[in-house]
Amino acid sequence: MKRNKFGSALFLLTLFFFGLILPWGVFAQARGILHVYTSQPTNQMTEVIKLFNERYPDVKIELFRSGTTEVMNKLEAEFAAGSPKADVVLIADSIAATKLKNEGRLYAYKEAPIRGIPKEFIDPDMTFFGTKIITTGIMYNTKLAKKVPSSWQDLLEPDIARATIMPSPLYSGAAVIHVGSIVEQPQFGWKYYSILAERGASATQGNGNVVEAVSRGEKAYGIIIEYMAMNAKAKGSPVDFVIPREGVSVITQPVAILKTTKNLSAAKAFVDWQLSDEAQRQAVQQGYYPIIPTIDPPQGYPLLGTVKYLFADPAVLLRKDKENKKRFAELFGG
Repeated sequence: MKRNKFGSALFLLTLFFFGLILPWGVFAQARGILHVYTSQPTNQMTEVIKLFNERYPDVKIELFRSGTTEVMNKLEAEFAAGSPKADVVLIADSIAATKLKNEGRLYAYKEAPIRGIPKEFIDPDMTFFGTKIITTGIMYNTKLAKKVPSSWQDLLEPDIARATIMPSPLYSGAAVIHVGSIVEQPQFGWKYYSILAERGASATQGNGNVVEAVSRGEKAYGIIIEYMAMNAKAKGSPVDFVIPREGVSVITQPVAILKTTKNLSAAKAFVDWQLSDEAQRQAVQQGYYPIIPTIDPPQGYPLLGTVKYLFADPAVLLRKDKENKKRFAELFGG
């Protein structure tokens, strides 16, 4: 009897250890090729894949990386051809994710591990999930700037406008959110961008181009997502970043699984990992605000509780997306 009890106890302990403490059963199911389409910078995704593969060594990620607009264009072309390749998308903004959801393209992952994540960063139907908090503010070259900006209105000064560069919503998902959010604010509207254009501000493709232009001194000011400016500063570029007093726009870089995925178990594993503490700590190391409030933000970043947000309804931004891009292109070129 004692031996049987001991054997039963050992068996249960083994099940607990392997089934709960180390979920090898879950890991074993995640294998094969996983196609990830993303707008996150390539060097960061290399780090993401490396750490992900420490947990899921049998999953090989095939990456397509570009700006959110180009990622969406590639997806739409694949949908039209009847041969979607992506399993997972990790893109800059909720507008693009909402568009995919409304078209019936996304898988509802009801069991996703969302505990501890604020509900405003999660799609109510569980089709996409924020993975980071990214704000857009003003970057400036500390050697060239004639004035340290403290307001979005400062960029309208003629000398500053001529020295200002920004990402285009025709390419950047973060810029889609930012432009859409700004024009929805009564104190700004399209008049704000019209004045910027009239006074010589310029647009480039993505946020990376803005960082390079300001860091190299081609421009003194840039409208930019904060982590790129802060990373450049940390690496020794003569730049700094400010949060304008009127507030900042926010993106959450949502992750989502496509309904047409050919590797659902690996896709779920990728989402699970993106929402884990481990991935969130890596995001902080890469310069992002974490989506989980209990994890500290990067050193030197303003506490999120002190930051004012310029919010706009994602449904409104989606409805006005084509119109906003058209008007922006008319002002700054395509």
